[in-house]
Amino acid sequence: MTDPVSDFLTRLRNAARAGLAECVSPHSNLKESLAVILKNEGYVSEVSTGADKLGHKTVVVKMKYVDNAPAFTNLSRVSTPGRRLYVGYSDIPRVLNGLGIAILSTSKGLKKDQDCRREKLGGEYVCNVW
Repeated sequence: MTDPVSDFLTRLRNAARAGLAECVSPHSNLKESLAVILKNEGYVSEVSTGADKLGHKTVVVKMKYVDNAPAFTNLSRVSTPGRRLYVGYSDIPRVLNGLGIAILSTSKGLKKDQDCRREKLGGEYVCNVW
């Protein structure tokens, strides 16, 4: 797999469209912190780690629905392995005029766009969520 973050976002999108209660993905610290940001922003209801049948660590995300529709409308990957996109804190775009969030990978870990502007941090522009 060349892009595990894109795979994780696709698993979340597919689980939401299928109406599943939870989404399971192989574990990485990046995926876990991405899921925690989604939980803190109210896009998913719960994040935990577990193990599959073979003992491999996994990230388990409990999906959140509002009136039988997913809490998020879209998850889109911005920076890809073939085209990395880095932004300074003054160049961070506003997603849907502030209704959505942008997630950046900074030197202090994954952070949402508002936190990056407040702390004057730039980094790799990972994804958009709304």
